[in-house]
Amino acid sequence: MKVAIYSRGLDTEQENPLVVLLGELAKHDITIYLYNPLFQQFALPEHLVTSIIPFEKPADLNQQIDCLISLGGDGTMLDSITLVRDYNIPILGINFGRLGFLASISKDELASAVDALVNHTFVVDRRTLIHLDSNDSLFGDAPFALNEFAIHKRDTSPMIKIHTYLNGEFLNSYWADGIIVATPTGSTGYNMSCNGPILFPESASFVITPVAPHNLNVRSIIVPDTSIISFEVEGRTDQFICVMDARKEIVSRTIQLAVKKEKFCVSLVRLNENSFLSTLRTKLTWGLDKRN
Repeated sequence: MKVAIYSRGLDTEQENPLVVLLGELAKHDITIYLYNPLFQQFALPEHLVTSIIPFEKPADLNQQIDCLISLGGDGTMLDSITLVRDYNIPILGINFGRLGFLASISKDELASAVDALVNHTFVVDRRTLIHLDSNDSLFGDAPFALNEFAIHKRDTSPMIKIHTYLNGEFLNSYWADGIIVATPTGSTGYNMSCNGPILFPESASFVITPVAPHNLNVRSIIVPDTSIISFEVEGRTDQFICVMDARKEIVSRTIQLAVKKEKFCVSLVRLNENSFLSTLRTKLTWGLDKRN
Protein backbone atom coordinates (compact mmCIF):
# COMPACT_ATOMS: atom_id res chain seq x y z
CA MET A 1 0.00 0.00 0.00
CA LYS A 2 1.23 3.52 -0.84
CA VAL A 3 0.12 6.67 0.99
CA ALA A 4 1.09 10.29 0.34
CA ILE A 5 1.04 12.98 3.06
CA TYR A 6 0.65 16.68 2.32
CA SER A 7 0.53 19.81 4.46
CA ARG A 8 1.07 23.52 3.91
CA GLY A 9 3.28 23.47 7.00
CA LEU A 10 2.94 22.44 10.63
CA ASP A 11 4.04 24.26 13.78
CA THR A 12 6.25 22.68 16.42
CA GLU A 13 3.26 21.59 18.50
CA GLN A 14 2.04 19.48 15.59
CA GLU A 15 5.29 17.55 15.13
CA ASN A 16 4.23 14.82 17.54
CA PRO A 17 0.92 14.02 15.76
CA LEU A 18 2.89 13.79 12.49
CA VAL A 19 5.35 11.35 14.05
CA VAL A 20 2.43 9.35 15.47
CA LEU A 21 0.82 9.18 12.03
CA LEU A 22 4.06 8.10 10.37
CA GLY A 23 4.53 5.46 13.06
CA GLU A 24 1.02 4.07 12.57
CA LEU A 25 1.59 3.84 8.81
CA ALA A 26 5.00 2.19 9.30
CA LYS A 27 3.41 -0.49 11.52
CA HIS A 28 1.52 -1.71 8.47
CA ASP A 29 4.56 -1.59 6.13
CA ILE A 30 2.96 1.20 4.11
CA THR A 31 5.18 3.08 1.66
CA ILE A 32 5.01 6.76 2.61
CA TYR A 33 5.33 9.68 0.19
CA LEU A 34 5.90 12.82 2.29
CA TYR A 35 5.68 16.38 0.96
CA ASN A 36 9.32 17.49 0.80
CA PRO A 37 9.00 20.87 2.64
CA LEU A 38 7.38 18.93 5.49
CA PHE A 39 10.11 16.29 5.33
CA GLN A 40 12.77 19.01 5.60
CA GLN A 41 10.99 20.87 8.41
CA PHE A 42 11.34 18.22 11.11
CA ALA A 43 14.14 15.92 12.28
CA LEU A 44 12.13 12.71 12.05
CA PRO A 45 13.19 9.51 13.85
CA GLU A 46 15.71 7.50 11.82
CA HIS A 47 13.61 4.34 11.78
CA LEU A 48 10.82 6.27 10.03
CA VAL A 49 12.99 8.13 7.52
CA THR A 50 13.98 4.90 5.76
CA SER A 51 10.37 4.25 4.70
CA ILE A 52 9.72 7.80 3.39
CA ILE A 53 9.91 9.01 -0.23
CA PRO A 54 9.86 12.83 -0.53
CA PHE A 55 7.69 14.44 -3.24
CA GLU A 56 7.14 18.05 -4.34
CA LYS A 57 4.78 18.26 -7.32
CA PRO A 58 1.84 16.40 -8.89
CA ALA A 59 4.15 14.66 -11.38
CA ASP A 60 5.86 12.92 -8.44
CA LEU A 61 2.59 11.15 -7.66
CA ASN A 62 0.83 8.54 -9.76
CA GLN A 63 -2.29 6.41 -9.84
CA GLN A 64 -0.56 3.73 -7.77
CA ILE A 65 -0.95 5.94 -4.68
CA ASP A 66 -3.82 4.48 -2.64
CA CYS A 67 -4.58 7.64 -0.64
CA LEU A 68 -3.34 11.17 0.01
CA ILE A 69 -3.60 12.31 3.64
CA SER A 70 -4.07 16.06 4.08
CA LEU A 71 -2.85 17.48 7.40
CA GLY A 72 -4.33 20.90 8.14
CA GLY A 73 -7.62 22.69 7.67
CA ASP A 74 -9.97 23.01 4.74
CA GLY A 75 -7.51 25.24 2.86
CA THR A 76 -4.97 22.42 2.92
CA MET A 77 -7.63 20.09 1.53
CA LEU A 78 -8.23 22.51 -1.34
CA ASP A 79 -4.49 22.55 -2.07
CA SER A 80 -4.53 18.76 -2.12
CA ILE A 81 -7.04 18.80 -4.98
CA THR A 82 -4.47 20.51 -7.21
CA LEU A 83 -1.99 17.73 -6.38
CA VAL A 84 -4.16 14.70 -7.11
CA ARG A 85 -5.89 16.26 -10.16
CA ASP A 86 -7.39 13.51 -12.32
CA TYR A 87 -5.25 10.74 -10.82
CA ASN A 88 -8.29 9.42 -8.92
CA ILE A 89 -6.35 9.35 -5.63
CA PRO A 90 -8.74 9.50 -2.64
CA ILE A 91 -8.03 12.30 -0.14
CA LEU A 92 -8.36 11.81 3.62
CA GLY A 93 -8.41 15.07 5.60
CA ILE A 94 -7.12 15.17 9.18
CA ASN A 95 -8.02 18.42 10.87
CA PHE A 96 -4.97 20.26 12.17
CA GLY A 97 -6.76 23.58 11.62
CA ARG A 98 -9.91 25.16 13.06
CA LEU A 99 -13.38 24.41 11.64
CA GLY A 100 -12.45 21.41 9.52
CA PHE A 101 -15.61 21.07 7.44
CA LEU A 102 -13.82 19.06 4.73
CA ALA A 103 -11.01 17.79 6.94
CA SER A 104 -13.41 16.31 9.47
CA ILE A 105 -11.19 13.68 11.13
CA SER A 106 -9.57 14.88 14.35
CA LYS A 107 -5.96 14.36 15.43
CA ASP A 108 -7.25 12.02 18.14
CA GLU A 109 -8.50 9.63 15.43
CA LEU A 110 -5.13 9.05 13.72
CA ALA A 111 -4.88 5.37 14.66
CA SER A 112 -8.49 4.58 13.72
CA ALA A 113 -8.08 6.47 10.42
CA VAL A 114 -5.03 4.38 9.50
CA ASP A 115 -6.86 1.18 10.49
CA ALA A 116 -9.76 2.20 8.27
CA LEU A 117 -7.38 2.71 5.34
CA VAL A 118 -5.65 -0.62 5.86
CA ASN A 119 -8.89 -2.57 6.33
CA HIS A 120 -10.84 -0.58 3.69
CA THR A 121 -13.57 0.24 6.21
CA PHE A 122 -14.15 3.75 4.95
CA VAL A 123 -16.54 5.52 2.60
CA VAL A 124 -15.47 7.40 -0.53
CA ASP A 125 -17.55 10.41 -1.55
CA ARG A 126 -17.27 11.55 -5.16
CA ARG A 127 -17.38 15.35 -5.32
CA THR A 128 -17.98 17.55 -8.36
CA LEU A 129 -15.38 20.11 -9.43
CA ILE A 130 -15.93 23.35 -11.33
CA HIS A 131 -13.81 24.16 -14.42
CA LEU A 132 -12.89 27.58 -15.82
CA ASP A 133 -12.51 28.36 -19.52
CA SER A 134 -11.16 31.73 -20.66
CA ASN A 135 -9.40 33.35 -23.58
CA ASP A 136 -6.36 33.81 -21.34
CA SER A 137 -4.32 31.19 -19.50
CA LEU A 138 -5.62 31.46 -15.93
CA PHE A 139 -4.61 29.30 -12.97
CA GLY A 140 -1.91 27.49 -14.95
CA ASP A 141 -2.53 23.79 -15.45
CA ALA A 142 -5.11 23.63 -12.64
CA PRO A 143 -8.12 25.70 -13.81
CA PHE A 144 -10.50 23.80 -11.54
CA ALA A 145 -11.82 24.10 -8.00
CA LEU A 146 -13.66 22.01 -5.43
CA ASN A 147 -15.53 24.83 -3.68
CA GLU A 148 -16.20 27.75 -5.98
CA PHE A 149 -15.30 30.13 -8.76
CA ALA A 150 -15.77 33.80 -7.86
CA ILE A 151 -15.46 37.21 -9.52
CA HIS A 152 -14.59 40.17 -7.28
CA LYS A 153 -13.99 43.86 -7.56
CA ARG A 154 -10.50 45.02 -6.53
CA ASP A 155 -9.87 46.41 -3.05
CA THR A 156 -11.92 49.58 -2.42
CA SER A 157 -12.99 50.10 -6.04
CA PRO A 158 -16.69 50.71 -6.81
CA MET A 159 -19.01 47.78 -7.36
CA ILE A 160 -18.92 46.01 -10.71
CA LYS A 161 -21.64 44.99 -13.14
CA ILE A 162 -21.54 41.30 -14.03
CA HIS A 163 -23.61 40.23 -17.04
CA THR A 164 -24.33 36.53 -16.54
CA TYR A 165 -25.48 34.01 -19.14
CA LEU A 166 -26.77 30.47 -18.75
CA ASN A 167 -26.03 28.25 -21.78
CA GLY A 168 -25.77 31.41 -23.86
CA GLU A 169 -29.10 32.85 -22.69
CA PHE A 170 -29.04 36.05 -20.64
CA LEU A 171 -29.73 35.41 -16.95
CA ASN A 172 -29.15 38.70 -15.13
CA SER A 173 -26.85 41.69 -14.68
CA TYR A 174 -25.59 41.72 -11.12
CA TRP A 175 -24.62 45.10 -9.62
CA ALA A 176 -22.48 43.83 -6.75
CA ASP A 177 -19.06 43.48 -5.19
CA GLY A 178 -18.82 40.12 -6.92
CA ILE A 179 -20.46 36.82 -7.75
CA ILE A 180 -19.91 33.22 -6.62
CA VAL A 181 -20.57 30.00 -8.52
CA ALA A 182 -20.35 27.26 -5.89
CA THR A 183 -20.40 23.49 -6.14
CA PRO A 184 -22.45 21.49 -3.62
CA THR A 185 -19.23 21.02 -1.63
CA GLY A 186 -18.57 24.77 -1.69
CA SER A 187 -22.14 25.65 -0.80
CA THR A 188 -21.21 25.43 2.91
CA GLY A 189 -18.29 27.84 2.45
CA TYR A 190 -18.15 31.34 0.99
CA ASN A 191 -21.58 30.83 -0.59
CA MET A 192 -23.19 30.16 2.79
CA SER A 193 -21.53 33.21 4.35
CA CYS A 194 -23.21 35.30 1.62
CA ASN A 195 -26.62 33.80 2.55
CA GLY A 196 -26.57 31.23 -0.24
CA PRO A 197 -28.37 27.88 0.23
CA ILE A 198 -26.70 24.64 1.32
CA LEU A 199 -26.74 21.88 -1.31
CA PHE A 200 -26.40 18.16 -0.72
CA PRO A 201 -23.21 16.74 -2.29
CA GLU A 202 -25.19 14.52 -4.68
CA SER A 203 -27.57 17.28 -5.84
CA ALA A 204 -25.88 17.68 -9.27
CA SER A 205 -26.24 21.47 -9.14
CA PHE A 206 -24.34 24.73 -8.98
CA VAL A 207 -25.51 27.74 -6.98
CA ILE A 208 -24.98 31.30 -8.23
CA THR A 209 -24.80 33.81 -5.37
CA PRO A 210 -24.11 37.56 -5.64
CA VAL A 211 -21.75 39.20 -3.15
CA ALA A 212 -23.26 42.33 -1.55
CA PRO A 213 -25.74 43.00 -4.40
CA HIS A 214 -27.06 46.54 -4.77
CA ASN A 215 -30.58 45.27 -5.57
CA LEU A 216 -32.28 43.81 -2.51
CA ASN A 217 -34.56 41.56 -4.57
CA VAL A 218 -31.60 39.69 -6.12
CA ARG A 219 -31.12 36.25 -4.57
CA SER A 220 -29.18 33.05 -5.18
CA ILE A 221 -30.28 30.71 -7.94
CA ILE A 222 -29.62 26.97 -8.21
CA VAL A 223 -28.89 25.64 -11.71
CA PRO A 224 -28.09 22.16 -13.09
CA ASP A 225 -24.38 21.36 -13.15
CA THR A 226 -24.75 20.53 -16.84
CA SER A 227 -25.01 24.29 -17.46
CA ILE A 228 -22.31 26.52 -18.93
CA ILE A 229 -22.25 29.84 -17.06
CA SER A 230 -20.49 32.74 -18.79
CA PHE A 231 -19.75 36.32 -17.74
CA GLU A 232 -19.05 39.79 -19.05
CA VAL A 233 -17.83 42.37 -16.53
CA GLU A 234 -18.17 46.15 -16.56
CA GLY A 235 -16.75 48.62 -14.05
CA ARG A 236 -14.98 51.90 -13.47
CA THR A 237 -11.64 50.10 -13.10
CA ASP A 238 -9.85 48.14 -15.80
CA GLN A 239 -9.20 45.08 -13.68
CA PHE A 240 -10.99 42.71 -11.33
CA ILE A 241 -10.20 39.50 -9.44
CA CYS A 242 -10.95 35.89 -10.40
CA VAL A 243 -10.82 33.32 -7.61
CA MET A 244 -10.78 29.53 -7.66
CA ASP A 245 -10.93 28.24 -4.09
CA ALA A 246 -7.98 29.94 -2.36
CA ARG A 247 -6.16 30.94 -5.59
CA LYS A 248 -6.64 34.27 -7.33
CA GLU A 249 -5.72 36.05 -10.58
CA ILE A 250 -5.91 39.75 -11.45
CA VAL A 251 -7.52 40.00 -14.90
CA SER A 252 -8.61 42.62 -17.39
CA ARG A 253 -12.31 43.38 -17.74
CA THR A 254 -12.03 42.49 -21.46
CA ILE A 255 -11.41 38.84 -20.62
CA GLN A 256 -13.94 36.15 -21.57
CA LEU A 257 -14.93 33.76 -18.79
CA ALA A 258 -17.11 30.66 -18.58
CA VAL A 259 -17.44 27.91 -15.99
CA LYS A 260 -18.80 24.40 -16.24
CA LYS A 261 -18.59 21.01 -14.55
CA GLU A 262 -15.11 19.53 -14.66
CA LYS A 263 -14.69 16.27 -16.59
CA PHE A 264 -13.33 14.44 -13.55
CA CYS A 265 -14.36 14.28 -9.90
CA VAL A 266 -12.39 14.12 -6.67
CA SER A 267 -12.74 11.36 -4.09
CA LEU A 268 -12.94 12.34 -0.41
CA VAL A 269 -12.47 9.68 2.27
CA ARG A 270 -14.62 9.73 5.39
CA LEU A 271 -15.09 7.34 8.25
CA ASN A 272 -18.45 5.56 8.26
CA GLU A 273 -19.93 7.57 11.12
CA ASN A 274 -19.12 10.99 9.61
CA SER A 275 -22.12 11.59 7.34
CA PHE A 276 -22.93 14.90 5.65
CA LEU A 277 -25.82 15.53 8.04
CA SER A 278 -23.75 14.79 11.13
CA THR A 279 -21.06 17.16 9.84
CA LEU A 280 -23.65 19.89 9.35
CA ARG A 281 -24.97 19.46 12.87
CA THR A 282 -21.51 19.34 14.45
CA LYS A 283 -19.63 22.01 12.51
CA LEU A 284 -22.52 24.49 12.23
CA THR A 285 -23.67 23.81 15.82
CA TRP A 286 -27.24 23.16 14.70
CA GLY A 287 -29.56 22.52 17.62
CA LEU A 288 -27.14 24.04 20.13
CA ASP A 289 -29.66 25.76 22.38
CA LYS A 290 -29.21 26.11 26.12
CA ARG A 291 -32.98 25.90 26.56
CA ASN A 292 -32.95 22.26 25.45
